[in-house]
Amino acid sequence: MKSPWAFLILFLHLHIIANCQDSLHNLNLRTALKIAEENYPLLKSKRYDADAARKNINLSKNTLVPSLDIAYQANYATANNITGMFYPVDMIPMTGPVFSSSNYRPAFGSAASLLLNWQPLTFGQRNAEVGTSKAEAAVKSADLDNEIFKHKVNVISSYLDLLLTMDLLSVYEKNIERNIFDLKQSRVLSSAGLRPGVDTALFLSELSKAKIDLLNARKNLQSQKINLSKLLVTDSALSISDTSLFDKPPLLSAVTTEITLNQHPIMKLYQSQFDLSKSKENLIRKNWLPKFNVWATTFARGSGVYPDGTIKAADGLGFSKYNYGVGFQLAFPILKFSEVKIREQQQGFISKANEELLNQTSLELSKQDQVSNVTLQNALDIAKETPVQFESADYAFRALQTRYNAGLVNFADLIQAQYSLVKAETDLKKSYWEVWKALLYKSAVAGDLNIILNEIK
Repeated sequence: MKSPWAFLILFLHLHIIANCQDSLHNLNLRTALKIAEENYPLLKSKRYDADAARKNINLSKNTLVPSLDIAYQANYATANNITGMFYPVDMIPMTGPVFSSSNYRPAFGSAASLLLNWQPLTFGQRNAEVGTSKAEAAVKSADLDNEIFKHKVNVISSYLDLLLTMDLLSVYEKNIERNIFDLKQSRVLSSAGLRPGVDTALFLSELSKAKIDLLNARKNLQSQKINLSKLLVTDSALSISDTSLFDKPPLLSAVTTEITLNQHPIMKLYQSQFDLSKSKENLIRKNWLPKFNVWATTFARGSGVYPDGTIKAADGLGFSKYNYGVGFQLAFPILKFSEVKIREQQQGFISKANEELLNQTSLELSKQDQVSNVTLQNALDIAKETPVQFESADYAFRALQTRYNAGLVNFADLIQAQYSLVKAETDLKKSYWEVWKALLYKSAVAGDLNIILNEIK
């Protein structure tokens, strides 16, 4: 009976692992964001904190339920007791009759009770505690949302960096192909006496430089993959499917120049902290109100010491007297007014500090939005020019390569044109990358990642 179930569980486990590995081997940005949100330990920790805070709301509401405690105790002590007043702190109370002489003979005593305590009326304190618990839960929830947002921004940034590195790797591979072709042509031309033999050595040197650039690019690619895998919390090999993202700049069809600051995750976090502070002010004010408590009990006592001084130790294990009682208590902390007033003033200053922090955050986001608009527009302007630069450099290189093969230009002219072509191609890729980065900056400031995600088809 166990074998089919074990097989089914193993099959499902392998199926899940296969799906996860397949998603990592054909990774796109939306999948990466989903994996990062589910796996990142800090986000898990924040999520557990938020769950715990929501449970605290139930605890605050649970104070309406009365407490009902049942207890039993058995003791063995001397019978030399005394009645009178004492301060019941750090001392076990002694009860019983006053004997004419000391009696140190021990005897058993026992007691059992059922005690009910209930606070049906709290004069607003319970509602204030529930409100504070809800405000604390809102802070934890907003903190979680803010951490998720920041982590997604980091994932997108790392993802874009990885895509740029992959494109630059392609640029350096093309450059090696050019150098290999130039080297072959130089050897043919040198053998025919159309070019000096030193050109072959120079082209060989340039090929070596190109290979070093490629090796550095590969090292950078591995570093970028490691950085992204850390954010995704995976050791599996990453294979990106959005390889054509930098073939052109984004269309910016859904970009707006206006942002709603109140919807930004960081603004929601600071707003929730301000609301929590005001809720604590209300709770502090309620602490000066009276407390009303209803109690009821039934209990039994047993003692091995009799009123006439006779001691029958074992009799104390059984009950001899039974009682019940009900009552209520109304307590008003008269002299606590000054303490509550000071604490309320203290919390008021904390609320003002949180309010100013909220204003400061709003100011910074507003100014950052202006900077993001300028940055994005500048990146777009540059991205319009770099294709012209690349096409011109490509045309110039091909023309000089033809002229070099015809013996009309020297090695220096050709290799300078090749340098210009590599730089123009890298500038082209980087200019598109800069637009995507500027768009990410705009999304981060606006608190809406859909601004950049909607541009990725």
